Amino acid sequence: MSTESDAQSMALDSALIVENEMIPGGAYWSRMIQRGTTLRIAAPEGSRGIALLCYNADNLIERYNAADTAKIQFNAFLKKGMLLYSDMGRILFSITEDTCGLHDMLSGCSNVVTNAKYGEGDFKNSRDNFMLALTKRNLSKKDIMPNLNLFTRIAVDPEGNLAWTEQTAQPGNFIDLRAEMNVLAVLSNCPHPLDPSTVYDAKPIQAIVWKSPLPADDDRCRISNPEAIRGFQNTDALFA
Repeated sequence: MSTESDAQSMALDSALIVENEMIPGGAYWSRMIQRGTTLRIAAPEGSRGIALLCYNADNLIERYNAADTAKIQFNAFLKKGMLLYSDMGRILFSITEDTCGLHDMLSGCSNVVTNAKYGEGDFKNSRDNFMLALTKRNLSKKDIMPNLNLFTRIAVDPEGNLAWTEQTAQPGNFIDLRAEMNVLAVLSNCPHPLDPSTVYDAKPIQAIVWKSPLPADDDRCRISNPEAIRGFQNTDALFA
């Protein structure tokens, strides 16, 4: 369950909120998040996985790169203070707050095959959701890259096999993603592909875009290591 401190940090001044939308289970959502604003993705009832894609909204050929995000930060498990890198070495999002700490860069998204465990029925999957969202932006399936799965932890054994850990977002958990460039964000609210449950029970999630403060000189995300400093130098140069 969420803690009192989670609930306190969840509160935002209504004057700062640009957009606040609930995304039903099985649905998708896409928006352009302006540089300097923050996208808060919240799980008011908990979550068993949210799939995320993101792109440079001003140049859609630049997009999130899972391999570089892990390699540059020497870590395949994201948390507060870490960054989402593009395939051009720039920063798409900074993780400025994270009450969950369970995120997966390795497993990809759900599709018709992984949804077969639910049996007959119209069970939405993230692959199809991404296609629907991207088509509206004049993009196609070739623009679906390895995604980030929020709110789930996947274990990796010594042989490289991936395993579900039953560690997921609890009610009230959220993550704040501060946009370091203009970012096209695409969310798919479908269960994680490795979730062993045969019950399709995707809870609604909340997407809040808010006007966050300018980073301070000692901003944790911007100065955490030399690689981050270089990434922000490359990113800020776009807006000089």
